[in-house]
Amino acid sequence: MNALVVGNGLMGTVAYKELVNRGDSVTIVSNLNRPLTRRFPMDRSFDILIDFSHPDGIESIVAFSRAEDLPAVIGTTGYSDKKFELVSDLGKVVPVLYSGNFSLGVILMERLVKETARVLGSDFNIEIIEKHHQNKIDAPSGTAKMLQKAANEHLNNNVIYGQANNIHKEKEIAVQSIRTGSIVGEHEIRFTGADEVLSIKHEALSKSIFAKGAIKASEWLIGQEIGLYSMEDVLFGD
Repeated sequence: MNALVVGNGLMGTVAYKELVNRGDSVTIVSNLNRPLTRRFPMDRSFDILIDFSHPDGIESIVAFSRAEDLPAVIGTTGYSDKKFELVSDLGKVVPVLYSGNFSLGVILMERLVKETARVLGSDFNIEIIEKHHQNKIDAPSGTAKMLQKAANEHLNNNVIYGQANNIHKEKEIAVQSIRTGSIVGEHEIRFTGADEVLSIKHEALSKSIFAKGAIKASEWLIGQEIGLYSMEDVLFGD
């Protein structure tokens, strides 16, 4: 696989190293915000673009992917609704896979949350608590948004922030974000009813799990039809 990794921060660097260790051909750049010209060897033809950069770079990602007819795996989080529309629109031109988290465990957790909320949600309070290192910019995390959306698939609850563990009204999902220390990522969703609590929790111990998931997504996406995909498509085929 010949990959272009955009973003040379923590996640981009880990993805680059994982690809190199596998023996893949890989180029890493900090961003694509400079004028859209071929800054790579003319004989270099990429199979996939893997983005772990910054929300402000989505316009250049979209422009490059369109110009090169290049499938894109987007792992950057913190998009506004308007910027995410650019991701959706790109999926009308090339195969695109977007995920707020590439951990296989988290994707399975998302599926479990959907089913749990369907069965318990109308009678149970729902809280999502997410913890990350102190340098993480966006809050709530992309994963917390995934879990929130999963819990609401069969409900129509309002979402409130910064109120987990406190009294809140029924038909609400409370989301609390904690930024401290060097925590890689911890997500817990609690369904609290009368006399019982069901908790589903995932803890990431290193960033390599996200890189490996993004690489798995990249291998899957190459050769897919034009469209916007998720990690659930990769794992469950739906």
